[in-house]
Amino acid sequence: MSSPSSTSPAWTPDSWRDRPAAQQPDWPDARALEATLEELRRMPPLVFAGEARELTDVLAAVSEGGGFLLHAGDCAESFDAFSANAIRDKLKVILQMAIVLTYSTGVPTVKVGRIAGQFAKPRSSPTESRDGAELPSFRGDMVNDFAFDATARTPDPARLLRGYHQSAATLNLVRAFTKGGFADLSRVHAWNLEYAASSREGKRYDELAHEIDRALRFMAACGIDLEAELQLRQVDFYTSHEALLLGYEEALTRRDSLTDQWYDCSAHLLWIGERTRQLDGAHVEFLSGVQNPLAVKLGPKADPDEVTALCERLNPMRRPGRLTLVSRMGVQHVDERLPAVIEAVRRGAHPVVWACDPMHGNTFVHANGYKTRHFDDVMAELRAFFRACEAADVWPGGVHVELTGEDVTECLGGTEEILPDHLEQRYETVCDPRLNARQSLDLAFQVAELLRT
Repeated sequence: MSSPSSTSPAWTPDSWRDRPAAQQPDWPDARALEATLEELRRMPPLVFAGEARELTDVLAAVSEGGGFLLHAGDCAESFDAFSANAIRDKLKVILQMAIVLTYSTGVPTVKVGRIAGQFAKPRSSPTESRDGAELPSFRGDMVNDFAFDATARTPDPARLLRGYHQSAATLNLVRAFTKGGFADLSRVHAWNLEYAASSREGKRYDELAHEIDRALRFMAACGIDLEAELQLRQVDFYTSHEALLLGYEEALTRRDSLTDQWYDCSAHLLWIGERTRQLDGAHVEFLSGVQNPLAVKLGPKADPDEVTALCERLNPMRRPGRLTLVSRMGVQHVDERLPAVIEAVRRGAHPVVWACDPMHGNTFVHANGYKTRHFDDVMAELRAFFRACEAADVWPGGVHVELTGEDVTECLGGTEEILPDHLEQRYETVCDPRLNARQSLDLAFQVAELLRT
């Protein structure tokens, strides 16, 4: 088991309050906010410290080339779109992608979902204007409502409690699915969503599933008791979200009774976004003191010296598995910017997991008004990321993507090409465009090829 990293003796769960905190809502009623946070402090933890330590250990293996991180899920979870079927179908896609990656590459796939807490989103502007009216921007369902009117857009701390309770319900269902038989390898065919099964990717997945069936039959014929092998009947699945709303994160931070260390028990893994990774900022200060595994998003303006300073700040003991660096530079910037960042981190001897978010840097607004991404750009950025890692002799350790199990038309391209005219047909996201199951499977097969070569 990994040893805890050191925490500054001056650090406390509320020490972030002395630092500038970006992207925080303008809560109109401070007393109502504090009453809500006090109620959250009394709530049970959503995850346990031991689970977070377990994830740190498996990510340590990834940092050394002994695994691959699949970090995937919704851009932003929704209160209105909450259902068992939506959670199940999202999980199906992630399980399918993990099977493709594991079977094709021969290394374990670590499955981390953007789920059970991804309710808040950073915004490029604090306000939004439509038809001459200016209102606060939509910051995710945990803050305000998507509807464009003054009441809906007013931040409401009661939404923090609703987010907590929906996260607890989601976690309960995810644990039931992953440990209760749904993720049994003998059910590998059942994960193929109906709308994707007839596609080229769906058929290719089904062929792989038949190969797994044959392998299982062979193992049984050799006398292996498949029912007794828990690794074949259940999977480990971890949760994550961007640690954006610092009052909420502080309220769910607990001191572990075994190690006497602080853990943010809102999720197993927390990440700092491109807009909140200031070295002297509140988000870095807060996450420097919790012992969860962490990730940091790095955009095209990431300075190599700044990145190494972040590594030093967040993982001074250089504990493997503690820190994942997620490149999200956009396809046009990777070849120019990423190699210098990798080299600087290597010189500092920081044992990070290198991962790629090929979606956020490739977002654009089409002429028809829809925010979208093109699948070709997503794959081009992934290939550039793999080139940079190969040139630096570091392991390309993971991919971070936004996806859904629903049959949406939000991202352009893919083998069954989504065209600009298709966007309006099933554009359902309230924030960023997501890959559908066909596109997600296509990405998994192509990433598996990159890993093999």
